[in-house]
Amino acid sequence: MHNQVIQYFEWLFIKLHSVKDFIELTIGATFYFFEAFVRLLLQPARKDVEGEIVLITGAAQGIGKLIAEELGRLGVTLVLWDVNWEALDKTAKELRRMLDVRVYAYACDCSRRTEVYKVADLVKREVGDVSILVNNAGVVTGKYTFTEAPDNLVDRTLRVNAAAHFWTYKAFLPAMIARDHGHLVCVACHGGLFAMNGLADYCASKFAAVGFAESIALELLVLKREGIKTTIVCPYLINTTMFGGCQTKWPSFLPIIDQKDAAKRIVDAILCEQMFLLLPSSLYLLMALKSFMPAKLGIIFVNFFGGLDLMDRFRGIPVPTVSYKRPQRQRENSVLGET
Repeated sequence: MHNQVIQYFEWLFIKLHSVKDFIELTIGATFYFFEAFVRLLLQPARKDVEGEIVLITGAAQGIGKLIAEELGRLGVTLVLWDVNWEALDKTAKELRRMLDVRVYAYACDCSRRTEVYKVADLVKREVGDVSILVNNAGVVTGKYTFTEAPDNLVDRTLRVNAAAHFWTYKAFLPAMIARDHGHLVCVACHGGLFAMNGLADYCASKFAAVGFAESIALELLVLKREGIKTTIVCPYLINTTMFGGCQTKWPSFLPIIDQKDAAKRIVDAILCEQMFLLLPSSLYLLMALKSFMPAKLGIIFVNFFGGLDLMDRFRGIPVPTVSYKRPQRQRENSVLGET
């Protein structure tokens, strides 16, 4: 009799817990669908980032440089990382002339864990705790089948595009958690959502980056660190040298994105604390179709939109053409950053 009573209460507790979960699901779904609907009608408020310390990887040129320029106009302190010191130094000087903000530049090969930690410690001492981290650095192996791709290039793709995010988060996230304040930005690619022919290592690295960023967002939610926001950006082809020569079959549906427009959209997503940004918006439709489409039909769609021959005319920069070179005195940046 005693065991039956205990079993009954256990059963009742499980049922009540299930009812509670169902109620929470219903209320949450209703609220967030309503919130999403309101966001479509009203312009969401943008947060003030003046005074924030923003670190951008791969900032010497292209989209990284333009994101730095857009954020610099908002009064942030810029910390720029890149493997190409000559180009980075030139960019930093240009931004200092253009913007009335502090700009620090550090040579850093993000594919090297110890290098990331070492330069991160330097940043903390010379600039302060990073509050907005933009993981933008990326490489693409180029026009190879997977079996033809040199092992060293495959390894570098995985380390720069995915593993580097682990090390930068390890370096800067603890301070954000301690303050319950910060923003993590993962600049990935549509190749992190859809597979593409000829880009096995690249797609694998971008899928990993997106999955990692999503997982960290959930971890922060469980830790009740709601003051730390996450933005995951997945653009289609941007008109930079990285995917030079690649063309789109349907420019009205999947256009090649202007890099200045992409930078503005990314910064706008950060200011609105938008968790996902897909560029162009047609990618949202393709993602919805992918979720329920039969696999073989999906392949037909990939071919229809050019995913099977995307790299046929590739003439971009497959690997960094400038060898890594560390400036003799990284500390010079602390002086230059004040100017």
